[in-house]
Amino acid sequence: MAGQQARRRTARRTGRIRTALCAALPLTLLPLTAGCDDPAGARDAPPELQQMLDRRAAAVRDRDADAFLASVDPRAAGFRAKQREMFANLAQVPLAAWSYELVKTDAFGLPAAVGADGRRVAAEVRLRYRLTGYDTAPVTAVQYLTLTDHGGRWRITSDSDGAGSGRRSARRLWDQGPVEVVKGRRSLVLGVGRGTAELRELADRTDAAVPAVGKAWSGKWAGRVVVEAPQSLARMAELLNAEDSSGYQGIAAVTTGETGTAPAAPADRVVVNPEAYGELSATGRQIVLTHETTHVATRTATTSATPLWLSEGFADWAAYRGGARPAASTAPELAHAVAKGAPPSRLPADGDFRFSRSARQLARAYEGGWLACRMIADTWGEQKLGAFYRAAGRGGEESAGRAMRDQLGVGPAEFNRRWQSYVVRHLG
Repeated sequence: MAGQQARRRTARRTGRIRTALCAALPLTLLPLTAGCDDPAGARDAPPELQQMLDRRAAAVRDRDADAFLASVDPRAAGFRAKQREMFANLAQVPLAAWSYELVKTDAFGLPAAVGADGRRVAAEVRLRYRLTGYDTAPVTAVQYLTLTDHGGRWRITSDSDGAGSGRRSARRLWDQGPVEVVKGRRSLVLGVGRGTAELRELADRTDAAVPAVGKAWSGKWAGRVVVEAPQSLARMAELLNAEDSSGYQGIAAVTTGETGTAPAAPADRVVVNPEAYGELSATGRQIVLTHETTHVATRTATTSATPLWLSEGFADWAAYRGGARPAASTAPELAHAVAKGAPPSRLPADGDFRFSRSARQLARAYEGGWLACRMIADTWGEQKLGAFYRAAGRGGEESAGRAMRDQLGVGPAEFNRRWQSYVVRHLG
């Protein structure tokens, strides 16, 4: 989509810890970024549509339930009841801004029509919102709405008519139930059905992760993290705009965001899977949240040119940094391969991080990336590791190779040979 960096989806999966980075792939994967523009479609729409949306947004900002429900068709009783619940669910959410933008009409194959219920159109709408103290620019979610004109007054009849054509309105936590909010020193945790104690634990661990990441990453970032804690794996997948939750089984957390953009870019969210996260030890939980916080911190330096072994390896390096665990304990799959006399022959490729890979294959990919970043820090220093990370994200497909030569003084082939020796030496 125009002006947005596409970014791949990755995951860590082991018997103890599995995390993920889901940055950008705007809206095909994540509900936090906007759909494609069609300015002509918005210009041709009746101006009353945008005016109705503006009144609806003002009602949310003013916490005026009656004004909000005035935008909903009273004849759509079921939808109206759900909208009333959604508005109530927002009560604790600290909103700094909330607005709607009409992108286009007839967006998902619902023809404009005139019938007994009046004129009807389908509309693609952007919801933009900011959380007070955390979002420096609006987070965006796309909604596909059915709008009906009764005697010259437009109201919303549905937000699900487009599902049959693959156009699903993005769902946020407040669509899932009453949102409870817990504030930490450096974190804001929003949860549904999780309980205050669980949300406080997430806030405390995220608060601890922020300074740990600050020691590992010298780049400028806000130093604040928003965590979303849905009630189930299925609800987690819903927040990620995923039809099937099975791809997230065992994933403890996912970081959503838009990579390679200005420091003010929005949409950084750590979404926790309560099922997988709940199975982790205290140490495992801290590692997961530090890993995900690293993705938040490095997001503006991460682009489609950044190899996944580097972005995921760096996040693991920051999470394990300063720990006393032996390398073989942190990288058991590669240690097993070395013990069998079959060490890896190359750095992990981007394809090695796909969700479709087996648990063992994914573990080897993550362990390989972690050891590569650990080797850079050990050999060239932590500052060089950060400089290499930033340089690798600048430019095109060959930028990582250039960054190696410029920052580390070696080419990809020599780097790979050194990495192979490092793996054998530290895991043998």
